[in-house]
Amino acid sequence: MIFAELPLADCENAILAHSQRAGGEMFRKGRVLSAQDIDRLRQAGLATVTVARLEAGDVAEDAAAEELAAALVAHESGLVGERAFTGRVNLHAEAGGVLVLDEAAIDAVNAIDEAITLATLPPFAALETGQMAATIKIIPYAVPRRTLDEALAAIRSGTQAPLRLHPYLPRRLALIQTELPGIKPSVLDKTERVMAARLAAMGQAAPASARCAHEIPPLRAAIDNAIAAGAGMVLVVGASAISDRRDVIPTAIVAAGGTLDHFGMPVDPGNLLLLAHIGAVPVLGLPGCARSPRPNGCDWVMQRLLAGLTVGPADIRALGIGGLLAEIPSRPQPREAPAPMPGSAKIAAIVLAAGRSSRMGRNKLLLDLDGKPILRHVVDQALAAGLADIVVVTGHQAGKVKDALADTPVRLIEARDHAEGMAASLKAGIRALDSSIDAVLVLLGDMPQVSPALMRTLMRAYNPIEGRAIVLPVAEGKRGNPVLFDRRFFTEILALDGDVGARHIIGGNAEWVAEIPAEAREIFVDVDTPEAYRRMLAERQA
Repeated sequence: MIFAELPLADCENAILAHSQRAGGEMFRKGRVLSAQDIDRLRQAGLATVTVARLEAGDVAEDAAAEELAAALVAHESGLVGERAFTGRVNLHAEAGGVLVLDEAAIDAVNAIDEAITLATLPPFAALETGQMAATIKIIPYAVPRRTLDEALAAIRSGTQAPLRLHPYLPRRLALIQTELPGIKPSVLDKTERVMAARLAAMGQAAPASARCAHEIPPLRAAIDNAIAAGAGMVLVVGASAISDRRDVIPTAIVAAGGTLDHFGMPVDPGNLLLLAHIGAVPVLGLPGCARSPRPNGCDWVMQRLLAGLTVGPADIRALGIGGLLAEIPSRPQPREAPAPMPGSAKIAAIVLAAGRSSRMGRNKLLLDLDGKPILRHVVDQALAAGLADIVVVTGHQAGKVKDALADTPVRLIEARDHAEGMAASLKAGIRALDSSIDAVLVLLGDMPQVSPALMRTLMRAYNPIEGRAIVLPVAEGKRGNPVLFDRRFFTEILALDGDVGARHIIGGNAEWVAEIPAEAREIFVDVDTPEAYRRMLAERQA
């Protein structure tokens, strides 16, 4: 690959290496320069630009990343890759489970050339469906074919994929709590609720619950009953923590025919865990921290067991590095907040539905489209996209809009000053967001063809660490809707006035903007006039 500052005459079909403003237009890095682009740059007074030009045998960044992703997910890995963007492909979990890594193979991929990088979550990370597990990034704009082939060979060298998701396997679970005088029933009730929620996150139904005195004979009987009922795992939470292998809980397990595998673990909270088994059934003696919903070392052990992985004494001892679970600091002020890690961001949607529809002559959001209001299409698409929160901002005919969305799990906020323009609705939506929200996707209530897939693509592209703090779709060289904003821009949005959107915020922060290819019908077509409504109906019927 050639990387150099070249005369404009030599730059057609080359890749622009650095963003360049020319005549009020921003040419972003990574753009393949056309003849028209060259003319505009020349008219702006430029004579040279820095570009990258592929040579024979080079593989473009997106194509290289997609080849690597295909190799990584080829061996029933339980992961799926998305479409490449700026040389990056993210791999996501197809189901909830535990990530297992071949660290030597991953190291081998990363050792081949600095141009190719593979980053993953830590070994044995617990993943939810759709959560990002790894990311492939090609650093330059292209890599030589021979280098890519070396990386592919390293990935394929083993009998299994270097990254494998072990999905959770549903089991019949039993929860036994022991009681001592003075322990409140409400404490035991709360423990059942907390444990049910904890196990639900691991793909399990609520456990069968039992209570008995904190004594060896009744606890042994409770364990016997759980095993006889077909329990695939038994969890015991004692009224008093286990302090020795000869304590009540371990002794009752041995009396029931069990074997003690390991007592204690180098994880805090969670030190007093007991791992045992009766036949093939794991039995865990859980410390008091299991009554709290906060993460603890017991989660790590249960996650692996419920994903079908073997856990022995050596596995537990190995948890010591990283086993001190730090307190979570209070969230700082928005402009001081650290950028969210890729795949962990909480992204909400604001649906603007307050306008008077003056060009339509009636409320366009309530017009019928395939048997339901246009606005309902927008909201249903947003719900399917998996956003953390959806706020619908109402104003004109707020009651009718509310009725149209009566059975949807969205929050409705009325912008009483909506007549002042779009800025009022935007600000009402921003004020309604929780402080934990990292970014917001602004949707227009009269654009029913924006798909959940496009929304998810915009959300996956969001990465303020890499400079993608405003994400928007483009088609045919033009920008459309919806637009995603990082919370660092919320203050600027709250300063807007009048019937304006956030276009000038986008224009004034070009270095933070990421453009995502999209279909024109999704990002440009609104229902603003009777003619537009008739066209959309005709297209649907065609």
